[in-house]
Amino acid sequence: MRKNIVAGNWKMNMDYEQGISLFSEIVNMVKDEVIGNQEVVVCSPFIHLAAISKLSSGTGNVSIGAQTINEHESGAYTGEISASQVKSTGAAYVILGHSERRAYFNETDELLAEKVNAALKHDLKPIFCIGETKDERESGSYFDIIKTQLSKGLFHLDAEAFKNVVLAYEPVWAIGTGLTATPEQAQEVHAFIRKTLAEQYGQEIADNTSILYGGSANPSNAQSLFSQPDIDGGLIGGASLKSRDFLQIINVFNA
Repeated sequence: MRKNIVAGNWKMNMDYEQGISLFSEIVNMVKDEVIGNQEVVVCSPFIHLAAISKLSSGTGNVSIGAQTINEHESGAYTGEISASQVKSTGAAYVILGHSERRAYFNETDELLAEKVNAALKHDLKPIFCIGETKDERESGSYFDIIKTQLSKGLFHLDAEAFKNVVLAYEPVWAIGTGLTATPEQAQEVHAFIRKTLAEQYGQEIADNTSILYGGSANPSNAQSLFSQPDIDGGLIGGASLKSRDFLQIINVFNA
């Protein structure tokens, strides 16, 4: 059975003390108010990782993730962080291929394939993001775009390695814009992704891969999105910066 996962992406928000305070609220709320086996992940800026990992230790309720890694093992890459460094903080996940990394930092599918390899080498689970821009959606080419991103970024992996990957479909036109894909639009793409995985790896792996929706999900629309048969949770941006909003999204699976 595939996992239901709600992952928060704090992006470049929260100073050190603000992040510790927010994470403490989230951990305590999850501990006291969440019933169910859905997994909660918080992907914070690097400055928080070690500290919030200690706060989550022993609770079994919340996992920690980074927002990117460098593809190299170590070396003269000023300002970068490696998979082994992230792993050493206690993190279990890393977001790779987020549309903002692709757009603002020119991350290509080929580079992301290297980052996936680096993450898996150090037992980090990639939350691998795929999705189309507004132009690609309107031109009708979005299935081709998504299939290319999957193929070039992930399909070099064998089936055993791929089992450690979580996917996140993020329509780029719905990130930070206030727009959201309708449940039907999101389901259509999630179903296509699962079909593509079945063609590459077989139906069993496709059925057991968690595919999250990322694109302005919030407490108001999470229920309608997560009720779709191929949507297994969310990669949550702005709403993850408010503990009560984040908890409401997590608890959709208990509604």
